Amino acid sequence: MSEIKNTKQQIRLPLILALAISAGIWIGATFAEPKSDRNDLKAALYKLQEIITYINRDYVDSVNTNELVEHGIQKMLEKLDPHSSYIPAKDASLAKSQLDGEFDGIGVEFGIIRDTIYVVAPLTGGPSEKLGIQSGDQIIKVDGKNVAGTGITNRDVFDLLRGPKNSKVNIDIKRKNERDLLTYEVTRDKIPQYSINASYMATNDIGYIKVTRFAATTHEEFKKALRELKDQGMKKLILDLQGNPGGYMGAAINMADEILDNNALIVSQEGKMSRYNQKAYAVKPGTFEDGTIIVLINEGSASASEILAGAVQDNDRGLIVGRRSFGKGLVQMPIDLSDGAELRLTIARYYTPSGRSIQKPYGDDEDYSADWSYRLEHGEFFSADSIKFNDSLKYETISGRTVYGGGGIMPDYFVPLDTTMASAYVNRLMNSDASREYILDYLDNNKKKFEGMSFEEYYKNFQITENMLQDLIKVGEKNKVKFNEKDFNKSKEYLKILIKANMGRNIYDDNAFYKIINETVNESFIQALNLFDEAKEIALAGRKE
Repeated sequence: MSEIKNTKQQIRLPLILALAISAGIWIGATFAEPKSDRNDLKAALYKLQEIITYINRDYVDSVNTNELVEHGIQKMLEKLDPHSSYIPAKDASLAKSQLDGEFDGIGVEFGIIRDTIYVVAPLTGGPSEKLGIQSGDQIIKVDGKNVAGTGITNRDVFDLLRGPKNSKVNIDIKRKNERDLLTYEVTRDKIPQYSINASYMATNDIGYIKVTRFAATTHEEFKKALRELKDQGMKKLILDLQGNPGGYMGAAINMADEILDNNALIVSQEGKMSRYNQKAYAVKPGTFEDGTIIVLINEGSASASEILAGAVQDNDRGLIVGRRSFGKGLVQMPIDLSDGAELRLTIARYYTPSGRSIQKPYGDDEDYSADWSYRLEHGEFFSADSIKFNDSLKYETISGRTVYGGGGIMPDYFVPLDTTMASAYVNRLMNSDASREYILDYLDNNKKKFEGMSFEEYYKNFQITENMLQDLIKVGEKNKVKFNEKDFNKSKEYLKILIKANMGRNIYDDNAFYKIINETVNESFIQALNLFDEAKEIALAGRKE
């Protein structure tokens, strides 16, 4: 195997796009089939061409040949593995932009409430903020065309508001207490997308960083966050990868290099073709190689998240806390097709430093997609004892601790899922337009209350009252979320936390949201605060080796 140098010129290991649950992608290769397969390939292609020609020429009804081919591609890929995928041309550019670290647009966070586009917040430094567009504004027209009450979707909004830098778009906005629509000509610009949603000091010496995906800018964001937290006195780090479905593996490799000693193996990959066999090592002095680390994972942590967690675990760099990760260990290569579509083809498996493949078994797509439900039904989210590992998949970390392959990263310290506070009614309420509409209206009607209020004051003193909850219930009913008294009484305190956290995010930033959630209902975070002695012991044992 060749080694990967973590420089700008490196051949990157996978890139992973989180569509439902991510798919890893390897960049920079070309495809050539072995000679022994060429005759079979020619015969297969000729047969396919024959069939399409006969259908196009002789079939009794008119057919859309392109649609037929695209359907055939999708069905063909289903015979391979769960992560090889095809992205049609109309979706490919949007899919790529989700991981590019920036996009061209007007710079607003939006939501669709009762079939109308609402501005949740103008993005800091973006063109909309500079023009004075405000939270709660409703976008009624775009370039003179009505977009309210038309069944508009998120994809429609992207198509309407995104566009090349320096291009212009006219939007008509309805603002509360304004009789007439307000018209803005917005010049689109580069809008950054951040993958580190929160970075703050949890205690005097414990820093917290929440990574929601691995994008083109994640490594630089991570270094910046580490430097800022170290300047504030950070000696210990909680790195939160819960629910992170993946992203560019190059970002995960470079992040691992910031916290692992030089020459530590980070990840390797092996494919049928030798060109895909690679190893990545920590090759440069990192920003946080000496501090104590705890990594939080759960069943939603996949692919690049598992690469980073596996590197930390197998090198005995720190403690892994939470629940078993998703189990995605396949590498995809992106192939741009002539019409602008993209094929993401699995070309290798990756392995953690101890040699583990953490890809969970597949073969029956239905069973694979139902894995989450299977884990829930068998009690895995509630008890570590319910998880059975095959002894043939036993591996060792560098200090001799036992770890297992065959399906995700098993944490060193298990934290069961707490369902005692949640309820179906509260889930529907928070996932509907009701909560967003209520928060926007409440903040708009109570602007003076929050003027000059620091987050510390908000965190300690602001309370969600019973009257506020009753108003929220009414908004919920207006949005067709039927009130359930039993669920409400069970989850009232939880609902208060969720509303306060989401309201704090609107007033301040994502740090406010995560601080409130972490210190009240994020059980893995709460447990991690008391586990740094164990994490330090693991790191010391690893360095002795």
